[in-house]
Amino acid sequence: MLFLCLLFFVFRKRVEHFKPNSHFLLQKKLKMSTKSPSKLQEKTTPTFSLLPKVVNGGIAGIIGVSVVFPLDLVKTRLQNQIISPSGVKQYTSMLDCFKKTFAAEGYFGMYRGSAVNIFLVTPEKAIKLTANDMFRFYLTEKDGSLPIVRQMIAGGLAGACQIVITTPMELLKIQMQDQGRIASQAKAEDGAIKRLTALALTRQLYAERGILGLYKGIGATAARDVSFSVIYFPLFATLAELGIKEPIPGATPPFWWSFLSGCMAGSTAALFVNPFDVVKTRMQTITKGTGELHYNSILDCIMSTWKHEGVTAFFKGGACRMIVIAPLFGIAQTVYYLGIAERLFGL
Repeated sequence: MLFLCLLFFVFRKRVEHFKPNSHFLLQKKLKMSTKSPSKLQEKTTPTFSLLPKVVNGGIAGIIGVSVVFPLDLVKTRLQNQIISPSGVKQYTSMLDCFKKTFAAEGYFGMYRGSAVNIFLVTPEKAIKLTANDMFRFYLTEKDGSLPIVRQMIAGGLAGACQIVITTPMELLKIQMQDQGRIASQAKAEDGAIKRLTALALTRQLYAERGILGLYKGIGATAARDVSFSVIYFPLFATLAELGIKEPIPGATPPFWWSFLSGCMAGSTAALFVNPFDVVKTRMQTITKGTGELHYNSILDCIMSTWKHEGVTAFFKGGACRMIVIAPLFGIAQTVYYLGIAERLFGL
């Protein structure tokens, strides 16, 4: 409700005094302008404002994670489970996982690990979204065009920049999310497992391996995030431009079109890179359940998963991940479109 009220306030201000801030709108202005080069330079001098983009990225991340976190927890548990020797699954479906988790751990159990995620998602989303805009800005050609290859390069570089935050964030979040699943297994086998807080786990990893302990699975994280961004950002820009009905300078799609474009681009990219996400999740899981394997490398994880579970294992949690990513990036692009930072803080 708070989010909807905030959007209404910002959208009302946006209608009264519209100031587009999306980079693809700048490109469209440059393409459609019929003025001479010298006048074009005077009227549409490209600029890049860093601070509002960073703030908008942080706001988008906090709101998005708060909305979709329970589904992300379900996704993690589905990806980590394996079929027991007797052929029994701990969770038979996304809905079954949700029901069992809620019954065993309650409402707050669905948000296990959310604190560390919300804390770190602000710089993570700020880096991702701002870096993409920055690379697109500097890769734009003199005539204002941005070929698809350059869009993919910009997205890939943005994905590479974010892993410095994403890797420890995902590592800690996965341990917190998966503790309930491991505890349920241990309880069924008359055992017990000690639950750790994110802070205690951070201290333990740092004591054992130093700062590198927080970057376990960084290769798999990079493979997922770079490939995701290569697909997502060009696809979003293309879909967003389709929402511009009138081919005039400064024309913009409705804000709901930006939201839908983010949802469609996000879910599509999530499906394509889900195999990398499964590998990353399994490599970053420290405490394993009964019969679960430990992996020495990305290749070892891929080959072992293929051998024991088949190709379908790489798409575990795929539907859940699509449902998570769609609103997460839809909200992010809506926040960018509305310019919440500009309106609230005058940036």
